[in-house]
Order: sequence, then C-alpha cells, then structure tokens
Amino acid sequence: MTFSTADASSNYHSLRAELETLTTEAFRPELSEIDRLSTLEIAKIMNAEDATVPTSVATQLPRIAAAIDAVAERMSRGGRLIYAGAGTAGRLGVLDASECPPTFNTDPSEVVGLIAGGPSAMVTSVEGAEDSKELAEADLKELSLTPDDTVVGVSASGRTPYAVGAVEHARARGALTIGLSCNARSALAAASEHGIEIVVGPELLTGSTRLKAGTAQKLVLNMLSTITMIRLGKTYGNLMVDVRASNEKLRARSRRIVALATGASDEEIEQALTATDGEVKNAILTILGGVDGPTAARLLEESDGHLRAALAASTG
Repeated sequence: MTFSTADASSNYHSLRAELETLTTEAFRPELSEIDRLSTLEIAKIMNAEDATVPTSVATQLPRIAAAIDAVAERMSRGGRLIYAGAGTAGRLGVLDASECPPTFNTDPSEVVGLIAGGPSAMVTSVEGAEDSKELAEADLKELSLTPDDTVVGVSASGRTPYAVGAVEHARARGALTIGLSCNARSALAAASEHGIEIVVGPELLTGSTRLKAGTAQKLVLNMLSTITMIRLGKTYGNLMVDVRASNEKLRARSRRIVALATGASDEEIEQALTATDGEVKNAILTILGGVDGPTAARLLEESDGHLRAALAASTG
C-alpha cells in the first residue's frame, strides 16, 4: 500500500490534533524561559514537579488494589503477568519484569516485559514500532495467552497503538487486562477491564513523558508486582524470603533475612541453610517450626509456598 503526500499530511494533522488534547502533551508557557534559570532553580522546579506524582497515584489506589487482587488470583493458578508498552513505558515494564526473578525467585516466564520493536528497543528507538497494533498481537501470540494470564498495557498518552492493541488482543482471548496511562478518558483504559489513569499533568519539558508520567508508571508497576508477590506468599512480613541467592551480596542478604525472621544464632542459620539447600523460606521454617529440611519442603508445597500457613501447620 502506498500513501500520497496528501495522505501523509492528513495523518499528520490528525495526529497533531489528537496530541493537543492530551494533558501529557500540554505546553506550559510559565516555563518557556526555564533555560534562562540557574541550575539550582531548575532543579528545585523539577523536584517540586516530581513531588506531585505520589498524590496523583493516591487517587487511583482503589483501582490499583482491585487490579492487583485480580492479578494475584490468576497467578495463583499458574497465570503470568505480562507488560506491553513502547518507548519509556515499554522499558519500565521490562525493568519491572526483570527484577522479579532475583527479588521473588520467580521464573523469567512468570513476569514478562514486552517492548515494541523487541529487545533492541531497550537501548535504541525502533521507528514505527509503537504505531502497530499488529506487532503487539504478533508478540503476544508467541506467548500463547490463557485466561489465567494478565496483560498490562502501559502508555503515558493512553493512545499508543502497540499498548492498546496488546490489551485488545489479550481481552479477546479471555486474559485479564489492565491499562496504565497518564491521561483521563484514554483509549487504553477503555479497552481494558481495569483502567488506571494517573493524571500527573503537563511535563516540565513539553511532551517528555519519561519525567512525571514515567515516574508515575514506575510507582504503579512497583505496586503491581510487589503486592501481587506479597499476596502469593513470596514474603514473610516485609522480608524477601523467596530471594534468589545468586551472588555474594544476596547470599549475605539471605543469612540476614533468616536472622531477622528467627533471631537464631549464626551457627543455627548455617545449619538450617545447609539442610535446605540454601532456600531461605525453608530454612526459616526448620528453625521456627522445629522440622527437618524435607518436612519443611513438604509443608511449603502443601501451603502453596505461604510460609505463615506452613508454620501454622508445623505447630498445629
């Protein structure tokens, strides 16, 4: 298919008109001479702008909580959490997904980040990728979605075709859908079962949505993954008892977590970790529940990995 100059001009004017309606793209005349200010003055303005973001997130907490409960329910049945976005939004999704295995000992396939244009788009802009709903559909088809999966479309504007296409495809296949954007009445929220719109207002630099919008998205993604994992029993109190000890720092952290959870001596902790092949959650259970390694593993399996439930069973 070929497009004439007239077609291109029409598309440009249509897109420009659409962007001008978006809060995230609004021009702020009061900042039109910000480049004339001192570095400290600019930093103070930027810091004050950033301080407004948590308040904007707070207005959406009931929606965020409802979405998390729905995600956790599906993940408890073996479902996956999948983020889909373009540019900054896509990178934030990939970042959040990549942090889950070392933090919560999840398999890399359980929390997945998709970015328009593929992995190379993490560091290099892939022109046109964000404009394709078909690309999102193709990326999700490779994952063979099930009704237990959740797809989170992430887009500051709330109109990015890749993110909208992702939730439309997922919803058509019965998966749970969440739309995270930073504009009210967005197409992304309308296409999703759970629409979360964090309206942070115009950016310091006109249209630079890696700023407040990016911060807002990062805060919400932190909540989605972290609280879901808490609901799934990946923590004990505020301790990361499913942490994967893959390096020296994490091995030291593992021992500290066991110490904080149990108050045991260094010798007891070493014995417990040895008896449980270094599994923090199991080691805590052997100490607090007074059971051996194999029994700890069995109790945790029977309680779907929830340490508090396993402890109750061990002492009941």
